[in-house]
Amino acid sequence: MSQEKQILHYLKAGHKLTPLEALKRFGCLRLSGRVYDLRRAGHKIVSDIIEVSDGKHVAQYRLEKRAA
Repeated sequence: MSQEKQILHYLKAGHKLTPLEALKRFGCLRLSGRVYDLRRAGHKIVSDIIEVSDGKHVAQYRLEKRAA
């Protein structure tokens, strides 16, 4: 399964994903590139900037929640 499909499956399961997590889980060095491709394919992916334990700020991606 491609990185793109693995990431989409992970996000659809309700998980959030940072670049470091993507590297560890999927061997993905450029999560932003995969997210760009998924967005172009029509997936509603939201990026939030979060602070991690060492004080750095990174992007965290999640699927947009659909209105009920």
